[in-house]
Amino acid sequence: MPRSAVVIGASMAGMLAAAALARFVDEVIVLERDELPDEPRPRKGLPQGRHAHILLPSGRDAMEELVPGGGVRKRLLAAGVRERGLTSGLVTLGPQGWYRRSRHHDTYPLLVGSRDLMDWTVRDAVLATTPRVTVRRASATGLLGTAERVTGVRVTGEGGQAEESLRADLVVDASGRGTRVEHWLADLGITGIRKDVVDSGLVYATRLYRTPEGAGAFPPAQVTADPAGGRPGRSGLLLPIEGDRWLVSLSGTRGGEPTASPDDFVPFALGLRHPIVGQLIAGAEPLTGVTLSRSTRNERRYFEKAEQWPEGLLALGDAVATFNPVYGQGMSVAALGARALSRELDRIGIGAPGLARRVQRAAAKVVNAAWTMSVGQDQWFPGVRGKSPTLADRLLSGYTGRMARVATGSYRVSAAMCKVTTLQADALHLLHPALLLATVLGPVLPPLSGPPLTPAERAILNSLSADTARH
Repeated sequence: MPRSAVVIGASMAGMLAAAALARFVDEVIVLERDELPDEPRPRKGLPQGRHAHILLPSGRDAMEELVPGGGVRKRLLAAGVRERGLTSGLVTLGPQGWYRRSRHHDTYPLLVGSRDLMDWTVRDAVLATTPRVTVRRASATGLLGTAERVTGVRVTGEGGQAEESLRADLVVDASGRGTRVEHWLADLGITGIRKDVVDSGLVYATRLYRTPEGAGAFPPAQVTADPAGGRPGRSGLLLPIEGDRWLVSLSGTRGGEPTASPDDFVPFALGLRHPIVGQLIAGAEPLTGVTLSRSTRNERRYFEKAEQWPEGLLALGDAVATFNPVYGQGMSVAALGARALSRELDRIGIGAPGLARRVQRAAAKVVNAAWTMSVGQDQWFPGVRGKSPTLADRLLSGYTGRMARVATGSYRVSAAMCKVTTLQADALHLLHPALLLATVLGPVLPPLSGPPLTPAERAILNSLSADTARH
């Protein structure tokens, strides 16, 4: 008998989940309420898509595994996405100082480009290599089945067509921040899903600039917020993306938010803990207005701990957890969650009892690492709302703060932290005895007094910052 699966949402998580499922069923139907562009362009259902995005090496590797014939990395690089080493290719002011740029072989390459391009590339790669996957313009309105087993979804077609029932052996909710899965579960009699929220009130403001002449080789630059400073956390990130453009995202937590006014954009950047981002863009040509977003809170649903969970239903990606986008984890968490689905299907098959529960638990392990990092920073900013820090949170925060200071002068410690921040290891990796000792002993090198630039990069900055006086 033919098997089928339904995926709700043609997001990054949805398309990668569809790729995972296509090896085990005869048909995968992806439901998407938005009209999907046939080229890299913004779409309504991805409001955060205009802001800065980074694909971590863990996410890249998961994509290559899920779409083995798709050549996702190769496609992205051919389209103009940049690959930059986290320990060698970024200019970063962390909470405890400037990070040195390593001369070691960089094992943490980041893919830097627009979210529109990355989404379109992944979707195109999946559809080109997996003919069993089709995308249908429709909205899911509820689940079919019982509290013991979900057997499909109710859908409404484009233009509000009559509701119909769509049967499936497996339903994956990848509908993102706006998921309705808790309400649908309640309709089946499943309630009491635990949820945590940590909301720092972060506001994101983004603008595109034309890369100034002669500045095409300047690396990504970021000034991070200091969660221990007792002040609102303000940060800025400049990413060179495809099309000879700079994508600049500024952010501020409650009490220190940026505005949507173009006149405020450069002054906000210049007022960060270091003015490097503002100096770079002060004389650059803006290509867009300022896009503002407030959908930035950390929110997690503990589906894996539910007392009852139906067979035939999964939730992945932002439907499980959303994170402050400053930390650049969302796409990679989505990819790793889809890979967890693929590996569980390999182990026990799509019809095995307990598959849904096993996948939710496997996906939760991916979420744990990202959640710990994001919440571990955000819960210390003034005015934060939601889950309060525990004693364990306070101890871990003190330790990681000390480690971050050491990392500015120690490649060994910096590389270990990078392994965690890129989701290639969980936070327990930071408790290795050798790292504990290095953290206690302190930095190997003294702190840097300014950004770690090459002579050529410093010449570019000096040239561009000459325009700062105009603002």
